[in-house]
Order: sequence, then structure tokens, then C-alpha cells
Amino acid sequence: MHAPVSPAARPAHLLLRLCALVYDLLPVLALWFVVSLIVYAAHGAEPVESDSLGGWIELALLVAVTGLYAVESWRRGGQTLGMRAWRLRVVAADGRPATRRALWIRYGVAIVSLGAGGLGLLWSLFERERRTWHDLASRTVMVRLPPPPRRDKARRP
Repeated sequence: MHAPVSPAARPAHLLLRLCALVYDLLPVLALWFVVSLIVYAAHGAEPVESDSLGGWIELALLVAVTGLYAVESWRRGGQTLGMRAWRLRVVAADGRPATRRALWIRYGVAIVSLGAGGLGLLWSLFERERRTWHDLASRTVMVRLPPPPRRDKARRP
């Protein structure tokens, strides 16, 4: 796994979280296309009706595959692809890697938060340590990592 986050890391601001979320739409959309293609093929090359049992199963699969992407990304390095671009990482409140259970709680509460019009994300604007509902519920935190040390290229004469 990865080492505990350095004390130089600070809680991530809402704007950075949203930037990472938008960036993460790209791999998630690709996963959704694959899931939808499988459901389409399993349904006899016919689209499923959204208010049917097949539509609800497809929705559950889309939510599950999105959760697998997020939780496994967080578990393996604390970051999704979008979070890497913005130097964000999810860790336990004590700075150590978060447990899989905490990460699933984080994902579940994040889904509820987004379903509530993003109120759980907006909460970070008023919370002293910039924590969201899913940070609080899972006892995790999204931090902004310091920039990597610059390496000066050795100049050749």
C-alpha cells in the first residue's frame, strides 16, 4: 500500500474535488458503455425499458461498477484518475490508508449526497476542515498533496 500522508497535505477545496469529479467522468462513461452493451446483448439486442425490472437491474449495475472503480482506485493508491491530475488523495482521518469498509461507506454516502442536489459536497464550504458528508460518515478525508520536489536537470557543458 502507500505510506501515511505527510503533514504538509491539506484538506481539498470543493473546486478541486469538482474538477477531479469531472475528469473521472471519462473512465466512468467508458465503464457505463460496457455495462450497457452487456445488458443490451443479454436482453436480446433490444433496449430495456427504464421503468422495467431490466432497467432497474441496469441502473444497479451502473451504480455498482462506478463504486468498484472508485473504491478500488482509492484502495490501491488513494486516488482515481481524476484525483491524480489534481494531486488529491483519500485517506483515513489519521492519514493512513482507508479501509475497504470505510471506502464503501464513503461511496454510498457520496451517492446520497449527489442525489440530494450536492448538499453533502456543499457542506465542505461551511465545515471548518472542508469535510463533506461522505468524509464525515466514513471517517476519511480528501487531501491535496504538496507538489513533487522539482528536479533540476544537470546541465552539461
